[in-house]
Amino acid sequence: MKIKDLKINGVTFLAPLAGITNLPFRQMVKDCGCAVVCSEMISAKGIFYNAEKTITLLKSQEDERPLSVQIFGSDPMAMGEAAAFINDLGTADIIDINFGCSVRKVIKQGAGVALMKNPALARKILKAVRDATPLPFTIKIRSGWDPSGDQAVTLAKIAEDQGVNAIAFHPRTAVQGFRGKADWQLIARLKQAVRIPVIGNGDIITPQDAGDMLSRTGCDAVMVGRAAMANPFILSQIEQYVVHGSFNLPEPRDIFRKMESLTQGYVSYFGEITACRMLRGRLAWFIRGFPGAAAFRKELSTLASSAHVIEMIRDFEAGLKA
Repeated sequence: MKIKDLKINGVTFLAPLAGITNLPFRQMVKDCGCAVVCSEMISAKGIFYNAEKTITLLKSQEDERPLSVQIFGSDPMAMGEAAAFINDLGTADIIDINFGCSVRKVIKQGAGVALMKNPALARKILKAVRDATPLPFTIKIRSGWDPSGDQAVTLAKIAEDQGVNAIAFHPRTAVQGFRGKADWQLIARLKQAVRIPVIGNGDIITPQDAGDMLSRTGCDAVMVGRAAMANPFILSQIEQYVVHGSFNLPEPRDIFRKMESLTQGYVSYFGEITACRMLRGRLAWFIRGFPGAAAFRKELSTLASSAHVIEMIRDFEAGLKA
């Protein structure tokens, strides 16, 4: 699969997740076999006004590439300027626009999925970004505001006409959020409507789900979000399953080493105090289903240092072996 002239070595994309897909998380997922990782959703206006917190979200490392950087906004000028800034920064391999976020505060700005009701403005934004950068250019969309998927097809055709090189499609409506089921039939419909690659997204919980989506819809790749939070190994498992029809399960020791590396990455990126606060929630994802998980989560709420975290992980691992 190619996105413009960028060859993608695999079929897995990490979905952008606000507050989750930061640099250390992306590095971990990349190490687990993900073909393309994506930044958190980043405000174009924040980049335009050089807001420190926003610019920090653009930090990257060579070992996570290829990297897709996702921006959102409703002002064509700011979106174009943000794309030019990212282009000149030199760390992104793909620029992506969010047309799918259904969070209320984003919709109130006229951004995210709100733009699917305003194709004229969407076209201006697409043109501004395409004019600003020669980088591979993608968009992420939903079904729109009604379940028919008509708005998705309309926007996809506009996007293709404006030089977008691939589309990630989550076939749920704006109102659904993450509720209900993703309508994979709409992915198949969108794939037939455009000539550029389509990346399917929604309800991929297992490697078999990914295989089913690829075969049933004809999409070119799959995008995984929430499932990767608890099981980053799902990315390599999907790649294995697509090629071989089977996949390996991680050993407990592999899971614990990932917990340790994520801890170290968070401390390096966020600093000790912030990292420890964030890790209370993050590490709990990894141990679901293990005996003693509830006690581990309870102790996480009291952790005060990264050394304490590492000690907890190793004690938990030793307890399983006993």
